[in-house]
Amino acid sequence: MSAPRGRRAAVTGIGVIAPNGASTETFWKSTKEGISVLDRVTREGCEDLPLRVAGEVRDFDPTAAVEERYLVQTDRFTHFAMAAADFAMEDARFGRPEVDAAPFSVGVITAAGSGGGEFGQRELQQLWGKGSRFVGPYQSIAWFYAASTGQISIRRGLKGPCGVVAADEAGGLDALAHAARAVRRGTEVIVAGSTEAPLAPYSVVCQLGYDELSTVEDPTRAYRPFTGAACGFVPAEGGAMLVVEGEDTARERGAPVRAFLAGHAATFTGASRWEESREGLAQAIRGALAEADCAPEEIDVVFADALGVPAADRAEALAITDVLGAHGRRVPVTAPKTGIGRGYGAAPVLDTAAAVLAMEDGVVPPTPNVFDICHDLDLVTGRARPAEARTALILSRGLMGSNAALVLRHGAE
Repeated sequence: MSAPRGRRAAVTGIGVIAPNGASTETFWKSTKEGISVLDRVTREGCEDLPLRVAGEVRDFDPTAAVEERYLVQTDRFTHFAMAAADFAMEDARFGRPEVDAAPFSVGVITAAGSGGGEFGQRELQQLWGKGSRFVGPYQSIAWFYAASTGQISIRRGLKGPCGVVAADEAGGLDALAHAARAVRRGTEVIVAGSTEAPLAPYSVVCQLGYDELSTVEDPTRAYRPFTGAACGFVPAEGGAMLVVEGEDTARERGAPVRAFLAGHAATFTGASRWEESREGLAQAIRGALAEADCAPEEIDVVFADALGVPAADRAEALAITDVLGAHGRRVPVTAPKTGIGRGYGAAPVLDTAAAVLAMEDGVVPPTPNVFDICHDLDLVTGRARPAEARTALILSRGLMGSNAALVLRHGAE
């Protein structure tokens, strides 16, 4: 299929499962109000580990969201993905009859950083404790990064282009970019995003090797990027899925266009080389602006990566002003993830969802738990700030060295 000339990739549906809300509406209400839900880790087996604070999804019942036959085959991160995909497709007014009529026109692209650690740990415990006869057949697939893409496509009957991105935390933005490019090439609809569930004991132990991980016990002080008290990040579970489709397809269906994925670029600067991430992130921003045909002064809000490591925070602040110039010191910057935790590959997709909602509501959400900023940024703290935002810039970096930037345009643009 050939795409119409100048076809734009539109966001028509949003589905969220997050620590501050197991629905898009609850997530946005909490985000807009700057509510922090960071708290002590309560997941079984994690209580005595050095990680003390995280963003847990506590109001999600997988048995109410996913059929039993899929639950037994899948890990918690895929439960999140299937539920969020349902929410997104419902939000986009994309029903089963439309899929049945053209299953090869709808695809799925997800990103994952940690995979199904909880499922894998449970099956390995069965193996070593009881023997191989007690290990289920789904051990071979449920832990895998691609499990969410596969299960969403199977469950929904989606037979279009499918894929998975394993590109560190920045993979969430890369998945959205792959979706946009598939749509521009002629695919009608892509369900895209990322979810993570990194709070099982095995997964947490793996993360303890990250120097950037915060082990502070006070939830109000454990994750404070861009401040003199920055001490690393706290992890989170959950994520978001978006429905991305051609603007023409959306208009024909009568689906509201909520935003456009206008530009994206990615670079790589190496693991934990935060000083060098300044140049890499700046180059990604330039590339995203160029693809979006967007001037630096057109950016109305920046959703920051906000790692919480002094060298990384400084590099990000400088990268923003390197590209946006004096405008970079005036444009509102926010990092809502300080209230819910940093969900690895899901973090920038949650930021993208928040950016769409922020442009629709005309506000910039605040950065919870952060004050006494020590960088030359107009970081929004305290309360949400009214702003007529039409273009948003979302930034992401990974612990292994990936950098990505995404430009969003308001749906009315």
